[in-house]
Amino acid sequence: MPLHFNTQIIDEFRSRAGQLSGPFEGWVLLLLTTTGARSGKPHTTPLGFVEDGERLLVVGSAGGSDRHPDWYRNILVNPTVTVETGTETWQATAVAATGAERDELFAKVVAAAPGYADYQKGTDRVLPVVVLHRIPEDDYRPPNRLDALADELIKIHEWLRTELAALAEGLGAHTAPGLTVELRRHCLTFCSAMAVHHGGEDAGLFPYLAREFPEHAGTFERLRAEHGTVARILDELQALLARLDEAEPAAIRAEVDALRAELDAHFAYEEEHIVPLLRGLA
Repeated sequence: MPLHFNTQIIDEFRSRAGQLSGPFEGWVLLLLTTTGARSGKPHTTPLGFVEDGERLLVVGSAGGSDRHPDWYRNILVNPTVTVETGTETWQATAVAATGAERDELFAKVVAAAPGYADYQKGTDRVLPVVVLHRIPEDDYRPPNRLDALADELIKIHEWLRTELAALAEGLGAHTAPGLTVELRRHCLTFCSAMAVHHGGEDAGLFPYLAREFPEHAGTFERLRAEHGTVARILDELQALLARLDEAEPAAIRAEVDALRAELDAHFAYEEEHIVPLLRGLA
């Protein structure tokens, strides 16, 4: 939705305890406030949702576009969010479902709101399903971006490792004619998430830490250089996947193997050197 249109919905939602008029009359929405992956500023987005027990499910549909919505990119870096349901406001941890769990939850969403199936048909991008886990008030403290990053960085890495493993598994399970839409979807999801994650670090986190810890300048230079290496491998992988009919499966597997090796070393180094700095500052 256009930004000004979202603003109108948000204003009416808050002034009428979640009740909307006009074309949205009768709709049940929530407001999700995320922290910008690069800016660190709050961003509020109206979203449809589906209840799943005590959890809420939201989908990064973006109207079926080929690009993940900004709020989804934000939660990959800053998973602590604020949820407004009209009658109450609460804090939550936003976790993107992966693999079989994602497919199971998406089926639940489609059963309750069939329109999401049409959105999925309109794009090769796998629409992410995000689970909102309510944080008990006794456990909640105002989110500190550095604290959240320290706590969640390893989880983000694990999610990215899972996505990459799914991509590798898809390669292993298909012969050349079978390397089609599913594989492109895995790659699009993973490549987009990597770009957001590394972009947020390069634009905000690393410059801040470099100012706080000038003695660790070599660490940040190494990590930025590794980001460049990962980006080049991703570009090569996406170029191969763009011409699947011509590309040799062995060439694609070689790029994925190179990517896994590079990221395994990169994540391990980052967890060893960056997490302690974040926790110390927090």
